[in-house]
Amino acid sequence: MAEAAHSMTDTSNTPNPTPLFDNGTWVWENFYPQGLSWKAPMLKKPLFHVMDEAAQKFGDKVLCDFLGKTTTYAEMAALVNRVAKGLQNIGVKKGVKVGLFLPNTPYSILFYFGVLKAGGTVVNYNPLYVDRELTNQIDDSETEIMVTVDLKMLCDKMNHALHYSNLKKVIICPFADCLPFPKNVFFPLVKRGDVAKVAFDERHLDYKRIIDNDGKPDPVVVDVDEDIAVLQYTGGTTGVPKGAMLTHANLYVNMEQIVTWVKTIEPGKETIVGVLPLFHVFAMTVVMNCSIRTGMKIVLHPKFELAEIFKTIRKHRPTLFPAVPAIFNAIASAPDVGNYDFSSLKFCISGGAPLPADVKRLFEEKTGSLALAEGYGLTETSPGATFNPAVGKRKPGSVGQPVPGTVVEIICRETGKVLPVGEKGEVCISGPQVMKGYYKKPEATAETIRNGRLHTGDVGYIDHEGYLFLVDRIKDLIIVRGYNVYPRMVEEAIYLHKDVEECIVAGVPDPERGETVWAWVKPVAGATLTEEELAAFLKDKISPIEMPRKIVIREKPLPKTAVGKLSRKDLLAEEGIERK
Repeated sequence: MAEAAHSMTDTSNTPNPTPLFDNGTWVWENFYPQGLSWKAPMLKKPLFHVMDEAAQKFGDKVLCDFLGKTTTYAEMAALVNRVAKGLQNIGVKKGVKVGLFLPNTPYSILFYFGVLKAGGTVVNYNPLYVDRELTNQIDDSETEIMVTVDLKMLCDKMNHALHYSNLKKVIICPFADCLPFPKNVFFPLVKRGDVAKVAFDERHLDYKRIIDNDGKPDPVVVDVDEDIAVLQYTGGTTGVPKGAMLTHANLYVNMEQIVTWVKTIEPGKETIVGVLPLFHVFAMTVVMNCSIRTGMKIVLHPKFELAEIFKTIRKHRPTLFPAVPAIFNAIASAPDVGNYDFSSLKFCISGGAPLPADVKRLFEEKTGSLALAEGYGLTETSPGATFNPAVGKRKPGSVGQPVPGTVVEIICRETGKVLPVGEKGEVCISGPQVMKGYYKKPEATAETIRNGRLHTGDVGYIDHEGYLFLVDRIKDLIIVRGYNVYPRMVEEAIYLHKDVEECIVAGVPDPERGETVWAWVKPVAGATLTEEELAAFLKDKISPIEMPRKIVIREKPLPKTAVGKLSRKDLLAEEGIERK
């Protein structure tokens, strides 16, 4: 399974390799899901039209259920108009950056569309950012106004940012107003220590002041191909945070591509689980934009709590569930998972990180739902690029076929040539959802987008039916004595053990071998697993060069990102390990 380090491609070429593109047709077009066309036209509109059109079609239906408080499409659209007008009153117009420093709440949806309708650009922020991360992103993005809620933890960070960055104003929204009666009354009393005491002034603006208007914002003219709707920050292939400039067209088209792909959606009749943070690009597009476009009810969770997810399954009978593998794994591993009925689920979309085959198998086995399928994308692609079909052939281990209008090619990193079917190389993407570039970083943009192709930094191959298989990240590649070891392949083998709940494999510097393979493993609750037992289990499943030289068994969960995916970077930082 290991490959020579000097080549990212499969050197055992077949005598007559099948090209990805031949006689005017891409290989996936002949195997596309029935009833779909890869050449289907996709509309481009200003993104805020999504809310306006949804309010007209689904006005009296519930858009958002947040901890029991519901907001209809008509109610949300009316508030969006008042927010847009209020933002214009404090100077928001084309080119002005407005940051959303919010956990999942209805305010996340309200201000996202309000900023866009006012003509501004949304900049998403992770509420878990430390002060240094926050001020760096504020200054890099030139964010002038920030929106947050009146939780002390968040407001303290905003006060720091007002003093140590170029931020000009903070809009503070009352968290209690998101809650149903009587929770809204008791929250400020019971959680008194968590609620910030705010002295409103010209830099600290009250949400009520923002919406105190006639709800008639001035119309804005949007160039959908040029105007930036969202600056979405990503580490990209270098690990240095960069603002991906996502235009109105990028985001609107990607929403249309995904809605077209998931053709089982019945407008106005679906319920989606909204547990992924809306500041993350996957949730922004799939949970928020696509849901509103099709009139879904979003059951919005402020954070992931397994017990609350089970309550949602029982009470709301959701039909769609987008999540990351760690969430599906937690559900499948729960001792009481068999007490819940998952039969309402039509489609579970796994994204944000590779879905281990054993996690998919276990989830489907424990829930009885055969609807879990993997998709693939990046912040730079708004994010959806490929999906397994909602109806049709779902290939285990594959992230699916390109969505309409999207070209996925496998490029040899040494020669730059497009590789044929079955050969491994760098995954490159082109299509209408590919970002305009990185904000104020022309060199990084030129390095990432070359000859019209977005170079992803991922290694993969495409099979004869146009399904993409990812092998690993180029930067995560472990080179052991000149041979390539892909961490994902080793992780897949480890997940085959029945007592493994989570694992991360990474390369560790080694003076003799260059790098050596280490694995960190958390067993399932109640299981006893030793390094020796796991090593013996792996002996006939991976090659000697891939065998971990060290296996660390941990009782505590492995580190995860804000969106809930396992974080190799944070684990290595915890362990004090630096890779070149």
